[in-house]
Amino acid sequence: MTKNKAIMIGAGLANMAAAVYLIQEGKWKGSQITFYSLDDHGSNDGSTASEAADEYWNKTHPLENSKGFIARGGRMLNYRTYVDLMDLLSRIPSATEQGMTAAEDTRDFDAKHRTFDKARLMEGGKGIINGGKLGLNNKDRMKLTELILMPDSKEEKLDNVTIADYFKDDPHMFTTNFWYMWETTFAFRVQSSAQELRRYMHQMIYEFTQIEHLVGVNRTRYNQFESIMLPLINYLNDQGVKIVLNRRVTNFEFKNTPMQDEITVTALRMTNTETGEEEDVPVDEDTAVIFTNGSITDSATLGDFNTPAPENMDYGAAASLWKKATNRFYNLGNPDKFFNDRNASEWVSFTLTTKDHTLLNEITRITTQVPGNALNSFISTSPITPMGNKDVNMSIVVHHQPHFTTQKPNESVIWGYFLYPRRTGEFVDKQYIKMTGKEMVEELIGQLSKVDPGPGNIMDKKQEIMDSVINNIPSYMPYASALFNNRAKTDRPKVIPEHSTNLAFTGEFVEQPYQMVFTEQSAVRSGEIAAYHFAGVPMAKLVKNPRYDKDVKTLAKATRKMFE
Repeated sequence: MTKNKAIMIGAGLANMAAAVYLIQEGKWKGSQITFYSLDDHGSNDGSTASEAADEYWNKTHPLENSKGFIARGGRMLNYRTYVDLMDLLSRIPSATEQGMTAAEDTRDFDAKHRTFDKARLMEGGKGIINGGKLGLNNKDRMKLTELILMPDSKEEKLDNVTIADYFKDDPHMFTTNFWYMWETTFAFRVQSSAQELRRYMHQMIYEFTQIEHLVGVNRTRYNQFESIMLPLINYLNDQGVKIVLNRRVTNFEFKNTPMQDEITVTALRMTNTETGEEEDVPVDEDTAVIFTNGSITDSATLGDFNTPAPENMDYGAAASLWKKATNRFYNLGNPDKFFNDRNASEWVSFTLTTKDHTLLNEITRITTQVPGNALNSFISTSPITPMGNKDVNMSIVVHHQPHFTTQKPNESVIWGYFLYPRRTGEFVDKQYIKMTGKEMVEELIGQLSKVDPGPGNIMDKKQEIMDSVINNIPSYMPYASALFNNRAKTDRPKVIPEHSTNLAFTGEFVEQPYQMVFTEQSAVRSGEIAAYHFAGVPMAKLVKNPRYDKDVKTLAKATRKMFE
């Protein structure tokens, strides 16, 4: 149903993509589009710590140390699969590279800084281990093959089936190098959805053959706010789009109809988070409402060098609004599956800023590779999983430097995360979630010391490294993996739900055929679909998505790899 105006709830990647497509494909004017949002970056953030300290999520817990940089997470890109993202970036200018589109900027940088990780897995007492040896047995191969060959029409067999359930008769899977790499590359847990694992195996099957080096991974020149979000913000501002920040939309008003099944938004209630004032925004019949119905960084908090990130029990701004809509209509999914099980979704990350390259040089020595090529995981040698298997303690990403445009030449920025934040550190006797930034650095140095072949163990430079730290900022994210939570297909709404006249859903908590969540690709695709629908653009014009799971050569390579 075509419209001529749009209100966007949430100013993350999905809705910004929708706005670009409305302008360029729908031929709308920017003045026809208004955003209401808490912030202008969604989960693609990246800033100085002082800027982050002013954001809404940390106002009740001010930082003692607001020096350094913060990015709560980062997304790996993959040109072969992320075709909608690259189409979007090809439509807007780079924010940092004059004369380039944002896509050309990323391709130019990536061509000059190819990913080839020589230290993908490291284990205490062994150092770098050969991740190319996947360690699969015949039962593992059989179960993975069943997933890879499962047709789309049979996917519902995996409704409400966890990865642990799927491999319940094959616990060996969770002791393999394949699992350690897959788990830390994509942030799956054993209690995550087997449906989502299947989709990744289908869409990323070519990555299966090169996962030990991550050669298929592409990266942006800077953090993803400056390389992806800022170009979008600049473009939309230039087009006259209105972006209203510090607004939390708290409720919908819907049209009353005899059957009470027509989904038509007639007004929005929102709170100005700066003033506390309530506002009502009417929605007329010519206006589309495009709503990002969940965020993996909702309710996130920050700590600092001497303070752990506090735990925020808020259900989440976007998810709370989504839940109110599901109380009215039966076909809009089930947000509790994603936002009511923190045990399956929470992580803690940290962003470490140093005033010199002492730590960076030590990591380069230990991993035998320069910054920008590595996603390194450290494997414990002691049983720490419920199944008594060893598992990954922590992961770090060593970016190409600088990672921020305002970063000084002598400064280093390193990011890391704990996928299971309730586990206890080996070098700091605390749960990761309770550690200060300082204690996380100590844990990192300890983990590196386990895999350091020497001579001159990194522990010899511990004090020098600690003295170099400007700040280390922990971030607690209760919903970081919520999009992987165990669920059925009906637990996520479609982009355009049945009976909806003016409401669309976008982002990582919508159901799209074949798409993998937790990717810039699926977010952009959802915004593209919503824009085409309301602008009357034929869906045949959507960017064509490849299906590598149908490619015989790719499948043959994956089969050979299973036996290494």
